[in-house]
Amino acid sequence: MKNCYLGIDVGSVSTNIVLMGEDKKILVKAYTRTQGKPIEAIQRGFKEIQTKLKEKVIVKGVGSTGSGRHLASMIVGADIVKNEITAHGIAALSFVDGVRTILEIGGQDSKIILLRDGVISDFAMNTVCAAGTGSFLDRQAARLGIEIEDFGDEALKSANAVRIAGRCAVFAESDMIHKQQLGHNQEDIIKGLCDALVRNFLNNLGKGKEILGPVVFQGGVAANIGIKKSFEEALGFEVYVPPHHEVMGAIGCCLLAQEHHIKGNKTKFEGFELANSGYQVKGIECEDCANLCEVIEIFKDDNLMARWGDKCGKWSDLVKENNENEKLA
Repeated sequence: MKNCYLGIDVGSVSTNIVLMGEDKKILVKAYTRTQGKPIEAIQRGFKEIQTKLKEKVIVKGVGSTGSGRHLASMIVGADIVKNEITAHGIAALSFVDGVRTILEIGGQDSKIILLRDGVISDFAMNTVCAAGTGSFLDRQAARLGIEIEDFGDEALKSANAVRIAGRCAVFAESDMIHKQQLGHNQEDIIKGLCDALVRNFLNNLGKGKEILGPVVFQGGVAANIGIKKSFEEALGFEVYVPPHHEVMGAIGCCLLAQEHHIKGNKTKFEGFELANSGYQVKGIECEDCANLCEVIEIFKDDNLMARWGDKCGKWSDLVKENNENEKLA
């Protein structure tokens, strides 16, 4: 039996799950599309983790992050619930000693995190403009007729990058089409798109911020060597891509869960068996005060498991009290 820690990052596009040993080595990781159904995504991820595991493990701590972190926490019994900024910061510090800037680009959002002396000092997030995210590159790759996995390699072939307007995804797309019609080489257009995404990222998220090295590049887009090179050209120094760049949020959760366990806390983990449980989500509107809170209820195999969404805590606290009484009975 090996002791380990579980990290879950539930985002709008993907759900990432990581199992980390006590030595901080990644045992297994799972990536699955959220597709608007976070509970099903977590269950698929758990099944994938169980399939990949080569040995029996004991989960000593669980952490959750991402836009669906609170829902994930209630489903799996997480011990630590943290925002993405904290999770990504902790993970980067564990891979690159003295990191001072984190660039993170996912499918639907992007963020920059500044660290000074190992502490997060500033950050900015983009959850609105698609021109600075991976989905923008996916669409352009499809339009150009190439696989997104080949996008970076094509960019590195460019000898004369084309400048493409990158402040807006719509304008960038029309500008790219215009450049195609002018007869520019495809690799030059691709490099121009990489430069445009980086320029947009730095002008929006990096504006007014002191970007210092070491710089760590995280998120799914970090696999694109064309974007990495564009960042290095724009910043003037090397950008590091960690080995598990696409699941760094989940890794940060593992590290935080380990820290929680070392302090003597026992885990609330429900077990991998929940992958086979049936869940239902219902909503009720509380009319007890002027807030008119929409309270979300989660049922596991027809049993009320959790409630949240109430500002006063009345409904969610009632479930906690009932669960505690059942344990004592």
